[in-house]
Parts: sequence; C-alpha cells; structure tokens
Amino acid sequence: SPWKPAYGVYFDLTTNKQFIYFVDLNNLNGYEVANGELLNTISITKNNYISNINKCTNTACTPPAPISSPLSITFKRPNSSAIFTGATITGSEYIQITVKSPGGATALIKLYPSGRVQVN
Repeated sequence: SPWKPAYGVYFDLTTNKQFIYFVDLNNLNGYEVANGELLNTISITKNNYISNINKCTNTACTPPAPISSPLSITFKRPNSSAIFTGATITGSEYIQITVKSPGGATALIKLYPSGRVQVN
C-alpha cells in the first residue's frame, strides 16, 4: 500500500502558550520546521499556559521527571500507539502536560505509549 504520513503534536516550553499540529513528511517521528511540516499553530487562549511537561512512572506522577527539551508526539496509521521524540517512554510510563490558568486552576493531560489520551 502507498505510504501515508504520520501526524502529531509538538510542544516547546519556550513557547508555552501554543503547540503545533504537524505532518511528519520525512517519517522521522518528529516536527521539523525546515521541512515544511507545520499544519497549524494552536494558541492556548484566556491567558492559560503550559507550565510543565513531565515523564511519569506511576499514577500519582511522583516524583515527576521534567522534560525541558521540545517534545513531539506522533501517531502513524494504522497503529494507534504514540511515538515520543524528545523523551523515552516505555511500559507504564506516560507524559503529563500541566496547563494552568491565571486564576490557579490546573488541567492535566496524560499521554500514554498505547495512544490513550486522558484529560483531568
């Protein structure tokens, strides 16, 4: 069957009020600006922002392991599993993205290697 590109999201804490939706045109499992892979820059509104991106090894995410480098999460068809570039995630580990509001409310987005996405 003909090759179909993977799609993904890219996070960089230096621009913590946005993330990037991209197409992985060269099949390298990550976002590359120079390769024209940008599909859309998604702005986080209402002064909310990404405060942390952590690698977690247990349900409570204690202690969290901060990920300071840019992170790409790619999904290749027909598989539903997630491919992480910028962090090594195995087994029951997962990525937790913390989004905060100026009023102090917090939302947690958990991304698992199986492709499961959970928002608390």
